Amino acid sequence: MKTTAGKVAVHVIYRRIDDAFLDPEVFNKESMLGVPGLMRAYRKGNVNIANAVGTGVADDKAIYAYMPRIIKYYLDQDPILQNVQTNICREKEGLDYTLAHLDELVTKPVGESGGYGVVIGPRATKKELRELRALLQKQPDNYISQPMINLSVTPTLIGRAVEPRHVDLRPFAVTGDSTWVLPGGLTRVAMKRGSLVVNSSQGGGTKDTWVLG
Repeated sequence: MKTTAGKVAVHVIYRRIDDAFLDPEVFNKESMLGVPGLMRAYRKGNVNIANAVGTGVADDKAIYAYMPRIIKYYLDQDPILQNVQTNICREKEGLDYTLAHLDELVTKPVGESGGYGVVIGPRATKKELRELRALLQKQPDNYISQPMINLSVTPTLIGRAVEPRHVDLRPFAVTGDSTWVLPGGLTRVAMKRGSLVVNSSQGGGTKDTWVLG
């Protein structure tokens, strides 16, 4: 990596793009996003990719819903941290509950990211809820639903004024024999008035995160 102090060796890469755009030498030759030669360096063991090629299968939001069952099945243990209540619409019970409480829940397509396709029931119009109901009945496998979380708000500079905007804090933890929580994190902010969607692809922003003490 080129820095102001010269070239510095990179040991681990955390990628934020799809496999197809990662290395134009190997995948999509038209990609301007990836790093030419990255897969050659990866195969030689010169660099690690934290979320390696092919791991996108775990990005499916339904995987999150199944994690407690996976832990119980393979480890015969109960999860230490409980999941947010998640209704799996491919299962009749989850679909029936979701359809009965559409205006109370946040419904998400399992294969999307960046906030795309998310419908926040309490904030949705009747037309949006009707369209969502039709999609759920046609493709229940493609959806999960969860309760709406009331995010905190923080003063945010909007133009020349300070206004409240919803935020969420994403801490980072490194886990091995023990767990170390990094002294920092990512605070994402919904820049649109009243919005609960903080994703940058939906117009969200970030705030500096200060850890005191």
